[in-house]
Amino acid sequence: MAPKRKPANDSAAAPTRVTRSSTRLTNAAAPPAADPKPPKKKVKIAAKGEGKTQSPAANGSKTIIIEHCKQCNSFKTRAFQVKEGLQKSVAGVNVLVNPEKPRRGCFEIREEGGEVFVSLLGMKRPFPPLKELDMDELISEIVDKIR
Repeated sequence: MAPKRKPANDSAAAPTRVTRSSTRLTNAAAPPAADPKPPKKKVKIAAKGEGKTQSPAANGSKTIIIEHCKQCNSFKTRAFQVKEGLQKSVAGVNVLVNPEKPRRGCFEIREEGGEVFVSLLGMKRPFPPLKELDMDELISEIVDKIR
């Protein structure tokens, strides 16, 4: 059985109920506090290839571009393996990995504005041409062609 209601005169003496909407109304009546600092804007960071306007002949270093698909991690590991190998073996070489949006199923190593060292395009899973590459041999061949 439900409890009986209390008389009306006792409910007027009881404190009013506090809800989210009632607190929002009371806070809106108060003047807003001035923010000491305006919110910071996000700063765009330039892509790796955008900020460099010098030609390879101007500073004497060569630029190698490695383009790899982002579809599978095997492309990424091989690309960074080539990058590290080239930077260790050739002094002053500039290696860029995916300066632009890469093509799908692509693994390509080329000199900027020139020779293409490796070009594997349109590969399907499980990427047999990529997995057949001997990366150490490939790095040594590229180093010989650069020098």
